Amino acid sequence: MATSEIVWALGLLRDLQIPQIGPVPIYYDNIAAIHIAANPVFHERTKHIKVDCHFIRDKWKEKVIDLVHIRSHEQEADLLTKSVSGDVQCKLLSKLGSVNIFAPLT
Repeated sequence: MATSEIVWALGLLRDLQIPQIGPVPIYYDNIAAIHIAANPVFHERTKHIKVDCHFIRDKWKEKVIDLVHIRSHEQEADLLTKSVSGDVQCKLLSKLGSVNIFAPLT
């Protein structure tokens, strides 16, 4: 779904005559899924994959997206989807550029 949304947004930006600078990075924590999407050779383990994988692979080959590995504990989305400790929450919030409006100015 992320790839479909990226393709739609890039089409909108193209219609607005805003150029695309480079491939849009998609951060994913599953190395095996990245290899399957990037590798055109199908193995016995991948015979169940449907059209979605082909769509992602095509967009990767066209340099529309770039599949980037990120470690599981560095996923910013975890902040919105999982219960995380205070330290992890502060780290992820800082990666998102969030600031504490109640913190004293230094």
